[in-house]
Amino acid sequence: MKGEADDIEHILKSTKTVALVGASANPDRDSHEVMLFLQSKGYRVIPVNPGLAGKQLNGETVYASLGDIPEKIDMVDIFRNSEAAGGISDEAIAIGAKYVWMQQGVVNEPAAARARAAGLRVVMDRCPKVEIRNRGL
Repeated sequence: MKGEADDIEHILKSTKTVALVGASANPDRDSHEVMLFLQSKGYRVIPVNPGLAGKQLNGETVYASLGDIPEKIDMVDIFRNSEAAGGISDEAIAIGAKYVWMQQGVVNEPAAARARAAGLRVVMDRCPKVEIRNRGL
């Protein structure tokens, strides 16, 4: 699917700031590892987790929700289950994000349709870390 592959590359190359929803302080969790990886590649990654709000994670302040982040977000990376991705996608639309990225195993077609209808690009069931490595970015 060349179209999707081109879209993924565009998203990864044009994104500067990522809100990582479901960020974890546990270094054994995938979300923690992906946050560190994205930071190592030059992305600004802002963690979102209501249970850690106000704390520091990998040098960034953790926010309770996307709406609490005081700056513009390019990509919302969703490390939550498929059902939760619906509300998070709606928040991404509300804050004016450009992209919604649902991690591996996360698929929510109605949420993706709403985001696309609002002008956002959507990726589902993929990991940006894996895509960056596979593409040599």
